[in-house]
Amino acid sequence: MAAKVTIVKNVTVYVTYLVIVWAFYRFLFQLPEEVEELIVKPVVWLLPLFYFVRKEGLGLTSIGITLKNLFPAIYFGIGLGAIFVMEGVLTNFLKYGGFHFAANLGNLPFATSLGLSFATAFSEEIAFRGYVFGRLSTIMKSEWGANIISTTLWTLIHVPIAFFVWKLSLSAGVLYLILTAVFGAGSAFVFARTRNVFGSVLLHVLWEWPIILFR
Repeated sequence: MAAKVTIVKNVTVYVTYLVIVWAFYRFLFQLPEEVEELIVKPVVWLLPLFYFVRKEGLGLTSIGITLKNLFPAIYFGIGLGAIFVMEGVLTNFLKYGGFHFAANLGNLPFATSLGLSFATAFSEEIAFRGYVFGRLSTIMKSEWGANIISTTLWTLIHVPIAFFVWKLSLSAGVLYLILTAVFGAGSAFVFARTRNVFGSVLLHVLWEWPIILFR
């Protein structure tokens, strides 16, 4: 098992890398969503993460990729997800400036858009709940301390998309980031109960889907 100081160093390097690289990517590029979520994000977010996991020798179960507690994770995800669906609708309002409850998925079929949502959720939840929160909670021996730190980092990485991609106003952007932080704390709470990332993935989709669907 990797020493605590090594894990702290790895988490710090990984998050710093992710925040800087992803911010520059959002600022400089805007590729089709299918390319971003299925190719760019897994390469940028997950390849370095799996390198650190292998280096630490803790295995994939340490980041929540496991069948253990799968059904409790799903139940937690659905239960809390009902609340975050409402939060997602509010986020949609901030993103589009009003409620437009009509499916408008652009050129993407419904199933494709839903699949992209799961792909996004998988990459982001593995990174922030499975790895960052998981490692911090183990090292700090404090779930809420780890939750606060990981949620702060999670919110920070959403600043570029709020202002560079969606071009939200300052007030709308701040409100969006607050809602993002609330979701991040809830997702970490779910992960802490089961140590299975699939509950957080499901919760992420339930939170994000209204943003995609209702526009």
